[in-house]
Amino acid sequence: MKRLTAYLARMFVADALILFGVVCFLLWLVNCLRSFDVVSVKGQSVLVLAIQALYTMPPLAIAFFYVCVGIGLARALQALQANKELHIIHTSHGLGSLWRATGVVAGAGVVAVLLLSNFIEPLAYRRLNALSASIAADLVSSTLKPGRFTQVTPGVVLLIGGRGPDGAIQEFFADDRREPDMRRTYMAESARVASDGQNYILELHNGSLQYKGSDGRFSEVTFGRYDVSVEQLSQPMGQIDPMLEKDSLTLVAEALSSGQWNQPLLFLLANRWAEGLRVIGMAMMMLALMGFPSGKRARVPVPMEAGVLLIAFGERGLSAYSPLGTATGALIMILVAGIALLVRMRPRALPPLVTT
Repeated sequence: MKRLTAYLARMFVADALILFGVVCFLLWLVNCLRSFDVVSVKGQSVLVLAIQALYTMPPLAIAFFYVCVGIGLARALQALQANKELHIIHTSHGLGSLWRATGVVAGAGVVAVLLLSNFIEPLAYRRLNALSASIAADLVSSTLKPGRFTQVTPGVVLLIGGRGPDGAIQEFFADDRREPDMRRTYMAESARVASDGQNYILELHNGSLQYKGSDGRFSEVTFGRYDVSVEQLSQPMGQIDPMLEKDSLTLVAEALSSGQWNQPLLFLLANRWAEGLRVIGMAMMMLALMGFPSGKRARVPVPMEAGVLLIAFGERGLSAYSPLGTATGALIMILVAGIALLVRMRPRALPPLVTT
């Protein structure tokens, strides 16, 4: 790698990493504030709060990753433009080094974001579900106060009448309204939290399960014993998607062994791999917009950070509403940036000399 290429790559990477670190730290603090009921209501420690907020970071980090890459490139190229180094690079035939440095940054960004989306995010999701179930089990078994309604997760409210000397719960009540078309109510004379080594189970004794379906009909089932997964009660949604807990290699291996490539699996894999295309498209777009020197001054200067956010917003909108898939916006961004680069790199004829 040439010295100029290494110099430019270090500048691009440094600006992107600093911004990405700041954004991740701020998002982590916001997640801590949003989940502060883990400490105030559910009786957990600040360390548990910090870990839970950390497990929710990968999806947010993935969403902002290519934005940080774009802003880092824009800032570095703007600094080169301001101190005339960009002019020197073009006049001294250093455009190849600029291309290679951008390629190095884009390649490193693709590897990083694919690791995040295909491996780290499923691991964090799996750990978050296990931690949420552990918090809910601890809340039910020891922290829940008798005679007080407590919300385990949005839509699920618990109430107990008291506790026995052996830790058994007396007069258990749970109301589950997470699904808009379904409501479940659990009532039991006694309950106990048990573990099978992998999952937490809530054992309900001598009670009833009442539920109302989407058709408005009311049903009731009485039981002598009824086991409910604590993880099922502790999640924001009624059901947990098992595919989100598995990395892409595991999903592909399972699909190859079974021969079943269903639409949700293909959509999930495409969404994970589309993140790499977003990084490539954003890097090309910033090179096309900021990689060429210009002596013109805008009448109303617009910060490039805002421009990057607008580009990312447009790309997400195209991907969300396009029937062609989640990579549509990234592919359009690559196409537009490629055309812009070809146009800006075309040779231009010099003006004729005027002699007197």
